[in-house]
Amino acid sequence: MSEETLENASHWYVVYTYSGYENKVKTTLEKLVENRGLEDKIEEIIIPMEEEIEIKDGKQKTSIKKVFPGYVLVKMIMTDETWYVIKGIKGVFNFVGMGEKPLPLSEDELKNLGIGSVVNISIEKGDSITIITEPFYNYPGIIEKIDKEKQRVTVKVNMFGRETTVELDFAQVQKI
Repeated sequence: MSEETLENASHWYVVYTYSGYENKVKTTLEKLVENRGLEDKIEEIIIPMEEEIEIKDGKQKTSIKKVFPGYVLVKMIMTDETWYVIKGIKGVFNFVGMGEKPLPLSEDELKNLGIGSVVNISIEKGDSITIITEPFYNYPGIIEKIDKEKQRVTVKVNMFGRETTVELDFAQVQKI
């Protein structure tokens, strides 16, 4: 992770925590964000919860349960600083991703989680980008078209010696 990979768009990342540490990690991270002035880089921290209704002995009991125990979702701009801050929190095991490189959640994954996401990204037609999600991970490309309403870009990618056009979400690309 280098300063060259900085990007102006925030994405949702999944932080893998030790079992039972989700609330402690969230609280600690919120305090670190405030103390270090990282509000512009770490925007939101959530632990997905759902209401569960249980009927026992004819009585209805409502409880709140974690949807994904052991995971915390963080909307942030990935930088060396934010990466180190989160990785240094007691109870954090790692980010979810390939090896040491955290991968942001895709728009489909966010929709499945019920999290709305508007990605603001400063790119223009003709800009060089790198694709940061599978199946085109680490492929360079050139922006051909931007659809801000759908938050999608059309990118020209060179694959196997041929120019190929692919359509991607804003969250799948990073400006070079």
